[in-house]
Amino acid sequence: MNQTVPPKPLRIGSLEFDIPVELAPMAGITNTAYRRLCREYGDGVFVSEMITSRALVERTPATLRLIQFHESETPRSMQLYGVDPKTIADAVRMVVAEDLADHIDLNFGCPVPKVTRKGGGSALPWKQDLFAAIVQAAVRAAGDVPLTIKMRKGVDSDHLTFQDAGKMAADAGVSAIALHGRTAADHYSGKADWDAIAQLVQLVRERNPEIPVLGNGDIWCAQDAIDMVEHTDCDGVVVGRGCLGRPWLFGDLEAVFRARRGEITWEEARQRTAAPALGEVMAAVRRHTELLIDFFGGDERHACRDIRKHMAWYFKGYGVGGDVRRALAGVESLEHMAEIFGTMDPQMQYPGEGAEGPRGRAGRPKRPHLPEGWLDSRTCDSASFSALLEAETDEASTSGG
Repeated sequence: MNQTVPPKPLRIGSLEFDIPVELAPMAGITNTAYRRLCREYGDGVFVSEMITSRALVERTPATLRLIQFHESETPRSMQLYGVDPKTIADAVRMVVAEDLADHIDLNFGCPVPKVTRKGGGSALPWKQDLFAAIVQAAVRAAGDVPLTIKMRKGVDSDHLTFQDAGKMAADAGVSAIALHGRTAADHYSGKADWDAIAQLVQLVRERNPEIPVLGNGDIWCAQDAIDMVEHTDCDGVVVGRGCLGRPWLFGDLEAVFRARRGEITWEEARQRTAAPALGEVMAAVRRHTELLIDFFGGDERHACRDIRKHMAWYFKGYGVGGDVRRALAGVESLEHMAEIFGTMDPQMQYPGEGAEGPRGRAGRPKRPHLPEGWLDSRTCDSASFSALLEAETDEASTSGG
């Protein structure tokens, strides 16, 4: 372990975070219920689901529910997505004026087709003029509220954007930059390119050493975070799929960063690493469900439908049997959950490696879905921009963000 340079607290504008770990925004996952649960295990930056800027400005009901923060969540971090500099600036001004969040993040990293085919997410930085206009407008609109960005390496290996985007974001005055070491084409396949993160760290520090760079990709356990920091010299890490069904990972991460800082020994950090028996996992699932009930305004049935997608992640590696897994995937109420849990052995020990490692579907590299002719030029002409605005308007009116 390299303990010669203790890590500094993570500074994002005027905000300071003792533990340099961020929960990545994940659609349908990082609502206030899951953020609250993760906070109960460890410290860090806990960011909302991606919020469509146009839907926010238009105050669609679904979006107004998604931007809820519990009173215990402080500071409050919200991620916005969009393709129009004016709409994004309007959304940022709304967040600031109505005190909806303490930190705003912009999404330039989403690889899913419904986003990239509209020119958004990880496709957008290819259009340098549009990317610069969005970031500059958002930073101005944010004022004293820290504004950060998340991005990927680029569209594919032949169309990388992270270095140019990093320079433009640093020059615009963002408060932090996070890089996922994959392209849109990679989706979640293969290994994350930590060398690209190291390159961005060096580039941004030469531009503005006050802007922290965070690394994202393949943080499956606490040791991975330390390895990333030491490999890239990044200022912090972003955790996404690694915490699915493992909210206690934030406790593990807090322990290793405190050990690296010399506040506890490495042996103490190892002792604090979670190895939950099955009963502890069941308690976490029930707590998660209770928080979802609160999030859904007391609607227990809705909360139980939502928790179903987490079940395979929570019980990964545990020998609970196929019948139990199928029952959990169809849980209908807390009472029903208790009945299922009653058939399980709470003393079953942590399965170790079987419960660890990658979670979620990695898939294979795939050709990104992009607007027609998107890669022909690094600039966005008026016809292309009009098409983007039309697509964004349609999405806001149908999905509500």
